[in-house]
Amino acid sequence: MKVLVADRFSETAQARIAESGMEVINAPDLLDAALTQAVAESEATILIVRSTLVEATTLNAGAESLRLIIRAGAGFNTIDVATASKLGIQVANCPGMNARAVAEIAFGLILSLDRSIHDNVIDLRNGRYDKAGYSDAPGLYGKTLGIIGLGYTGRAMLPLATALGMYVMAWSRSLTPDRASEFGVRRMETPLDVASASDIVSVHVALNDNTRLMIDETFLNAMKPGAYLINTARSEVVDETALAEAVRLKGIKVGVDVFEGEPSTGTGTVDNPLFALPGVIGTHHIGGATLQAHQAIADETVRIALEFASSGVVLNSVE
Repeated sequence: MKVLVADRFSETAQARIAESGMEVINAPDLLDAALTQAVAESEATILIVRSTLVEATTLNAGAESLRLIIRAGAGFNTIDVATASKLGIQVANCPGMNARAVAEIAFGLILSLDRSIHDNVIDLRNGRYDKAGYSDAPGLYGKTLGIIGLGYTGRAMLPLATALGMYVMAWSRSLTPDRASEFGVRRMETPLDVASASDIVSVHVALNDNTRLMIDETFLNAMKPGAYLINTARSEVVDETALAEAVRLKGIKVGVDVFEGEPSTGTGTVDNPLFALPGVIGTHHIGGATLQAHQAIADETVRIALEFASSGVVLNSVE
């Protein structure tokens, strides 16, 4: 059985797969037509990717041999799952393995917005000292954090919020009153209820037809003036045109790890008007990118590959 690794992936994990008797083909820089060609020519049974797009053309090229695609991460919107299913190619992911890392960067963005850490750093680098100007931060203790989506990452936010003395409310499609009580959060009936009652809203939903542009003009209008919006989920969940208007008119502060116009490769240029607005900060889609998270994802990817090779069972199958 051949395994094509078409993205940057742990060499140690690849060695563990090879030790099981599978042939590992390491080609981490494949994109578009090159990926399609490699899938067809390698006759790989398993394809491992991280952020690489796997579109219908590539899937059709590997229809004869490809049986499993493993997304070495949680989100799988970069894979044409519908086409894969039609071709009998299963798709698996690694849910929850980087949840803590994403929660950490979400709180990093919250803290930076609240204490203007980013502007502090810029001023110091430019030789400017302004203690008086930075000494009136609102503070987070006793503030209300509203979480949209209480999956792995949303739940990873809870102990961090508790440690900072924050009050937490949440909305999720599957959140029941009993589960809310178990998690120690106030269950809200709708996303708009979260928007209107929170000082800080953090978005943690998967991208699908139900969540695309769910943070829209109506949601943003419901938020308190000067509230914070944190998005570490997917850029398509937020209407960025409406968000820019909310920043200008309501003083909404924004921290994002994902945004429109993100380069599809590891480096590039960014031309997003959001970042020209005061009170908007961002990171480079690195929420889940810690060494701890990479290791957990690599371990889970290996587990999926070995189980499929030995039994044909697909762990963490997605549809």
